[in-house]
Amino acid sequence: MTLLKSGKVKDVYKINDFELEFVFTDRISVFDKVIPTEIPYKGETLARTSAFWFRRCRELGIATHYLGFVPPNRMRVRRVRVLQPEQITQQTSNYLIPLECVTRYFVYGSLWERVKAGSIRPVQLGFEAGHEVQQGERMPMPFFEVTTKLEKVDRPVSHEEAKSIAGLSDTDFACLRELALRIDGEMHIQIRPRGLVHVDGKKEFAFDEKRGLMVVDTFGTADEDRFWDAKELKKGRFVERSKEYVRQYYRRIGYYERLMKARETGAEEPPIPPLPKETVEAVSRIYIQIYEDLTGERFR
Repeated sequence: MTLLKSGKVKDVYKINDFELEFVFTDRISVFDKVIPTEIPYKGETLARTSAFWFRRCRELGIATHYLGFVPPNRMRVRRVRVLQPEQITQQTSNYLIPLECVTRYFVYGSLWERVKAGSIRPVQLGFEAGHEVQQGERMPMPFFEVTTKLEKVDRPVSHEEAKSIAGLSDTDFACLRELALRIDGEMHIQIRPRGLVHVDGKKEFAFDEKRGLMVVDTFGTADEDRFWDAKELKKGRFVERSKEYVRQYYRRIGYYERLMKARETGAEEPPIPPLPKETVEAVSRIYIQIYEDLTGERFR
């Protein structure tokens, strides 16, 4: 195999002109920063969770790039071209759509921060004008947004800019949204009996050789999605069952604030510090537990 890319959390190898192999590592990243600490068993839990959801898509008749799971932490997938926006038109086929599609169901995380800052108004989230939005509030309708994929730091873009970047027609863009919500609907059915609430998550898509839409990369894991404990939510508590636990750690120690200030001012970004031993152990347990709760399978 030939190493094509070593990403933030997984390595991509070329098998041949038509297949790739993803290797899910124990690396972990937040805020587009790779943390200099590895999380035991993280890679295996993500690979197995991803394979679980791709198999479910196959059962539902949803096209994906998934070819098979290679224990303990690898996955074979169909290869598609990675093109820059200037190489893409609405007639281009067999390429990765250079967008990350984010679906949100609760006002939380970065969305809550934007609401507080006034950059997103309640009516944009489906609330009536004048509604006072609360942190953690369920929105009247799903909020669908997109960010860039191939840039150094992902940035939110308007739907119009997204279509221009990715060579999408209005119909193509509507299909992206519809497919993302359909997958989330199935995810909700699967995890609800296991005591989980799906808060938000991201998905990536590609076009095949006939410009048919398919789901690629990974989704529905503790890295790509945010989950809450359903019992705790009924008590009004937002108990994270995802990588958000790590993000909150860096918010508590002040790193997130320093990083955002550096990015806003164009200053040199501060290096992200390693995680303490007790946090590493807690995060490893979170990944194992969320794998079992998402899939209904035992990790060991």
